[in-house]
Amino acid sequence: MSRRSLKVRLLTIQAAAMVLALGLTGLGLLTLFERHVERRVGAELDQYITRIAAGLSFDKSGMPGIGAEMLDPRFGRIYGGLYWQMINETAGKTARSRSLWDRVLELPADKPAFNEVHAHDSPGPGPSGLLVHERRLKFGKGPDQQVVRLAVATDRAELAKLTRAFAWDVGIALTLLGAILLMAAWAVVGLGLKPLAAISSAIGAVRSGRAARIETELPVEVQPLVGEVNSLLEMQEKEIAAARSRANNLAHGFKTPLTALQSDIRRLRDKGQEALADDIETVAKAMRRQIERELASSRARFARHMAPAPTGELAAGIAATLQRVPACAGKIFRFEIDAEHRSFADKDDLAEILGNLMENAVMHGGDVITVRACDEGDFSRIEVEDNGSGISRDLRRAVIQRGVRLDEGVPGSGIGLAIVHDVLAAYDSELELETAASGGLKAGFRLKRQTD
Repeated sequence: MSRRSLKVRLLTIQAAAMVLALGLTGLGLLTLFERHVERRVGAELDQYITRIAAGLSFDKSGMPGIGAEMLDPRFGRIYGGLYWQMINETAGKTARSRSLWDRVLELPADKPAFNEVHAHDSPGPGPSGLLVHERRLKFGKGPDQQVVRLAVATDRAELAKLTRAFAWDVGIALTLLGAILLMAAWAVVGLGLKPLAAISSAIGAVRSGRAARIETELPVEVQPLVGEVNSLLEMQEKEIAAARSRANNLAHGFKTPLTALQSDIRRLRDKGQEALADDIETVAKAMRRQIERELASSRARFARHMAPAPTGELAAGIAATLQRVPACAGKIFRFEIDAEHRSFADKDDLAEILGNLMENAVMHGGDVITVRACDEGDFSRIEVEDNGSGISRDLRRAVIQRGVRLDEGVPGSGIGLAIVHDVLAAYDSELELETAASGGLKAGFRLKRQTD
């Protein structure tokens, strides 16, 4: 998937945001857990202080002591993880739990207020240090009063172990949550971008001629874009139609004087001025070729922007028009065209091609005219066939020439097939004349199909 993909960008941003959010959530949970565990352990240490204070006794020298059976067994194991220490400030005696072995709890030099719990860190037997809670207590009254600084500590390695276990569980949970959120984000982004795919498909339909406008139902957020595209299509159609009209008007404006010039050339030949007639005819032909080339160029250039024409509909309309002509009496039209078939040519151009071919079949062919259309790979093939006498092979090239007529007894100008030839040339195609299976003439041509 391309880095320029909007979907990739959105998913990347969402993934980065989720990683950041889940990471901060994990850190926050760990911080809260550590605080909770530390408060919980601190409460247990305070309970130990209370229990030790309740069972505290002194010997004659003022050495404090306590029954070992009153406390957690870890106090009796060397470096067992729980430690107590009592300092009799009055007698200057210090007692420690067996778990401290040869170590001493390092307490701050300050003197806490009586019965007030102080919490602080202290170096311990292990590398993790100790969490220490201490209280300063008074025992007895009068001259026998003893002031004892009582401290209980636990190894922070135990806290770290609990935190790591919690971090592992939270990490797994957040990873699963992140995967679920990422899949949800993938689905949401896909649904969010679905209208763009619909627009792309609709534009493809417009480009291929299956539709003239974008008419797909889309969310209101993208309707302004659809409206702008439709407005652009409408403006383009108007500009193309105006340009085609100007090109046709210019070409036909020159053709009329050239037709008159052809009459002058014939009169000059009738008067015996052959040389002058030849010179003028050469210039006239050059001008006509240039005009036809420009007209064909405009057809080809503008036709690429036109919607494909409905072949069957056009053919049926032309047949309906021809059947009103007296010469068409008794003629039968047959159509072998799929209702959905489209020819990739301008509608007016296709009408001119089919009109001339079908009129030629009516005027010079038999009583059955067949129009068929089908797709052949990247091309559409259209044929107009009659069951008349046909045209011999050696005359087929000549009949396409402008003004050439094989049957002078039938009304006509002799330019119909020449017009068809010129129009098809604008589409890089050519008219193919063949003998039909019925013996009549089959005129066919191919048009390049556009693809999405």
